[in-house]
Amino acid sequence: MLQTLFYIPETIGPYPVFGFGLLLAVWAVASVLFFAWLVRRQGLTTDTLSYLPFLLVFGAVLYWLLPRILEPGLGLAIRGYGAMLLVAMLAGTGLCVWRARRVSVAADVILALAFWGFIPGIVGARLWYVAGHWSQFQNVNMPLGDTVWSIVNMTQGGLVVYGGLIGGLLGFTAFLWKERIPPLAILDICAPGILLGLGLGRIGCFLNGCCFGGACDLPWAVQFPAGSPPYVHQAGTHEPGCGEFVLPSMEQLREGKVFVQGLKIVGSPGSLPVLKEVEAGSPAEKQGLHAGQRLLSIGGRLSPQAEDAENARNVESAQRALLESYQWGPWMVVTVAEPGQKRTVVHYRVTGPPAYSAPIHPTQLYSTIDAFVLCLFLLAYGPFTRRDGALIAMFFTLYPVTRFLMEMIRTDEPRSWSIGPVHLNIGQVASLWILAGAVVLWIYILRKPPGKALESKVAGTLRVP
Repeated sequence: MLQTLFYIPETIGPYPVFGFGLLLAVWAVASVLFFAWLVRRQGLTTDTLSYLPFLLVFGAVLYWLLPRILEPGLGLAIRGYGAMLLVAMLAGTGLCVWRARRVSVAADVILALAFWGFIPGIVGARLWYVAGHWSQFQNVNMPLGDTVWSIVNMTQGGLVVYGGLIGGLLGFTAFLWKERIPPLAILDICAPGILLGLGLGRIGCFLNGCCFGGACDLPWAVQFPAGSPPYVHQAGTHEPGCGEFVLPSMEQLREGKVFVQGLKIVGSPGSLPVLKEVEAGSPAEKQGLHAGQRLLSIGGRLSPQAEDAENARNVESAQRALLESYQWGPWMVVTVAEPGQKRTVVHYRVTGPPAYSAPIHPTQLYSTIDAFVLCLFLLAYGPFTRRDGALIAMFFTLYPVTRFLMEMIRTDEPRSWSIGPVHLNIGQVASLWILAGAVVLWIYILRKPPGKALESKVAGTLRVP
């Protein structure tokens, strides 16, 4: 697990890097040069103009979004999850370009397709995650702007593969329909590249600690550090086979049965957090904390500016932040306020918990191996297909099956759907729907006569018009 690789500093000499700074200036120059190259190459066409919104959106991200996720005194954290997501996109696109050239499809078709699929894919992956974890974002007492920001803030992960696939395919479809390019033929080209990207992206999940498995006593079992998603999950649920943590469960926090770091926070999940009780004689009480104070944030650094201002936006998130505080040793930082008074920041030592989670299955790496094997299989199967769409249909047949089986040893998602005595999580339900869609796709493909649309393009090269 390596959530943060390094930091990009806020300034270089006297010049700011983010916001209205050096990074935006570099992007503006690069965008102008890129757009001028497009105009010179293909004229001021509709396709050329279609790149403008994406260039402007990325510029808005540099100007508005990045400054909001800086860690004061440190800069912009480059997360392992995000870095592997970028590597996955580049590698997957590279494989697609290589395969496209073998059937006389120009690289610009694939690059444009990747451009159109990337942003919808990210949006779809995030929306799927938000829909499945809506209780973490819902708070009637929080301003609308803060709610929106918590939804778009993806610095710690929070993307779902199936949502990304659906969003990306919608973007692909829009581009292919606009350019009147045979969709099944192009999707066949891209299918192995998508799997390569999925496999590399799962390495990012491993670095982030998300998408984890259940208890494991095999030699390759892994343990994650305090504060990681598997650690907090085990502490909150006392998962069978993972031993008994010193940490309390989330249920105990909700019911007010235990103190955590000397504090009790009780109330309805979406209400504003207030200190219900402070343990007598605890470091928290000695620092002046007492019942009735409004809890603003819980952080692990001594600098109040470095706190996560959103981690106490409601009772549920405040309770989760208390559990996560065990990763922050040796100091606990709590910000409170009382009516008519300024906020108060106090810090005291954190009591020591276990250093690592119990051993669990590295399901993220299992998923990486699975995606790589399926990618190699599709590469080998491709020359034997006789109809457009057979390769992408095989992808939608095999991947849901392996994903369904993988979900059986994952414990990060609740099993909220029941089919008789069988309880399924959202990934398994989505796998069944996609598998049903694959059956329909196979019926459509097999009813067509043998032949491939791009075979007639070999004499010339298919390009974006």
